[in-house]
Amino acid sequence: MVVAAIALVCAAASVSPAARPIRGLSLDILTALRWEIFGHRQDPAASPAVVVAMDEESLRTPPFKGAPMLTWTGEIGRVLSATLEGGAKVAGFDIVIPASIEQSNIPFGDGMLGDKVRGFDRDFLRALAGAAVNNKVVLGEILGGNQPVRPSQGQRVAVRQQQNIRPLNVHIDSDDVLRRLPLSFTVNGTRVPTMAVELAARALGAAPEFDERGRLTLGGYPVPGRVPNTMTLNFEGGAEDIPTFSFADLRACAVKNDKDYFRRWFAGKVVIFGSVLDIEDRRQTSKRFATGIEGTRAPRCAAESTPVMAGFRTSTIAGVYIHATAVNNLISRNAVVEPGPAVRFLIAAVFAVLAAVAAWLLRPLSAALAWLAVILASIAGATIAFNHALALPIAEPFLASLFALAATIGFRSVIADKDRRLLQKSFALYLAPHVINRMLSSNKLPELGGETRNVTVFFSDIEGFSLIAEKMSPNSLMELMNEYLSAMTDVIERHGGYVDKYIGDSVVAVFGAPADDPDHAANAARAALDCCAQLTELNASSPLFQGYRLAQRIGINSGEALVGNFGSRRRFNYSVMSDAVNLASRLEGANKFYGTTVIASETTVALTGDAFTWRELDAIRVKGRIQALKIYELLARAADLTPERKPLIDNYAEGLAHWRARAFDRAAVSFGRSADVDRPAALFRDRARQLAEAPPGDEWDPIRTLQEK
Repeated sequence: MVVAAIALVCAAASVSPAARPIRGLSLDILTALRWEIFGHRQDPAASPAVVVAMDEESLRTPPFKGAPMLTWTGEIGRVLSATLEGGAKVAGFDIVIPASIEQSNIPFGDGMLGDKVRGFDRDFLRALAGAAVNNKVVLGEILGGNQPVRPSQGQRVAVRQQQNIRPLNVHIDSDDVLRRLPLSFTVNGTRVPTMAVELAARALGAAPEFDERGRLTLGGYPVPGRVPNTMTLNFEGGAEDIPTFSFADLRACAVKNDKDYFRRWFAGKVVIFGSVLDIEDRRQTSKRFATGIEGTRAPRCAAESTPVMAGFRTSTIAGVYIHATAVNNLISRNAVVEPGPAVRFLIAAVFAVLAAVAAWLLRPLSAALAWLAVILASIAGATIAFNHALALPIAEPFLASLFALAATIGFRSVIADKDRRLLQKSFALYLAPHVINRMLSSNKLPELGGETRNVTVFFSDIEGFSLIAEKMSPNSLMELMNEYLSAMTDVIERHGGYVDKYIGDSVVAVFGAPADDPDHAANAARAALDCCAQLTELNASSPLFQGYRLAQRIGINSGEALVGNFGSRRRFNYSVMSDAVNLASRLEGANKFYGTTVIASETTVALTGDAFTWRELDAIRVKGRIQALKIYELLARAADLTPERKPLIDNYAEGLAHWRARAFDRAAVSFGRSADVDRPAALFRDRARQLAEAPPGDEWDPIRTLQEK
């Protein structure tokens, strides 16, 4: 319930108004990722809209160099007529020329400037009027309070007033980024389509249809929009998605009367005139992470002007490209589809639940890695979906899941795992950290007072320790034993063992408790071999061991044991008790008789499988037990057995078979082949020779009874 509550709260927070400033990041990131992964999705020449740019090249090219745009009108009319004659479906103006030089009241000579240049705009107005007759031109205006910015009076008359004038206003999100474009405005009680809608409608030959909520249907295409009366723009990446023509180059082309050029590049297009400058009418859009270096990119017509390319990439684009993108989206029917609040909340909740569950079930680092993998996979999937104009949210799921992950980890740390930490603290002084973690993750903790487990007991002792202790000072002996016991403990814990106690120079360890370990016997065998290797290294390298070459004996036995907390009410110790422990101690002592290092019971050998090389030493009875058992010497890991030792094993096995068959002469011969280099073989050879000389009676038993501990 807590995990579910955390997930729901985090999901709700991610879609709340407080998170609105970061919500648009999903569109921005997806636009950039799609551009980086998929690149150009279509040939720019197929773009329904093209841009005629009043750019740096135009400002630097005669006759426009040094002249205000009020004086460009005649040439604008020339280029407008050329594009429409070339087959353009409709032309729109993203620039507003609110005044005419003909209306200037500035004194000039003996009159007014306006009177001196009367008729200056005539060619421009004629071009507008001719285009307006065929509904092929739309001028722009900017609505705002009681003072809208509109074209000059002569232009308004030429295009038949509001019949061919449409708003250029845009929609800015709370983070000052433009991601959507309005579809219509209400002017004097009448719904008026925006510039982009009007241009697309005329290009398609279909009237825009609005419902009561402002949702648009254009030519049978219901335009998607999460925010009413807006469409979410589907920007392409880079700077070459919309063909752009320098106004200066087109003017030179029109002067040359190159009609083929205009037909080739403008037939069937929507032409938008606009400013493309570094300092004028620029916007940050959802394309801000996927912009390019702007400049004239379409094939040129004339050589009278020189292209001026921007020297660097910026995060903004000229406003004319916003309207051109909207026209393309409407005509191509690929405006972005954004899920509504309920769907976004559901998606965020799913991710929050996944993160919270991972934080509840896994360790913090593992949960964080799992969360990161899910987030990366979701971003990849959202990028693929965005390639089909579906903008799945990524910011909300990211925030919701991140907060859910952190909150759940915090809840576990402060409240849920309090008992777990107490247990870790209780075991920390006598259990290795990884053993504690395995014990806790096994969900099977020892019961207070003890429980029965199948374990392997490891018992080791130093050979001749009493003689060594007599020769050393107490301080030297303490340093030697600390280094020895530390090294052996590290090896045992590395293999998952638990050091139960130290008895002088002896180490008693348990494998399979307190944490469950299905490979407890094999891990005990590995620990025994590594302890022997570690002691060899200490004898060779440690200054404390110089002059005292230590040897150890190890006994290993597996079986049922009682493990748990034993002791008084005020003081107790986690330990193990059973006959299996006593037998491990006896097997450690049996090494003295056989001259071996590691002896294990047949139970342990059966549990280890084929991972090790064992040889059967004998069948014995130990002190305190009536039942006989077979004992085995641990020689090496199966992969590490050297070819030289194989004959020793075969000779010994052959001799042991003869021994049990009472063929003592043959046994002596078999054991004798290896007696010079194999202490157990030498022992059996001598025993076989004695019995060969004085054969035992029928009551003879091949089982050896060891009376010593």
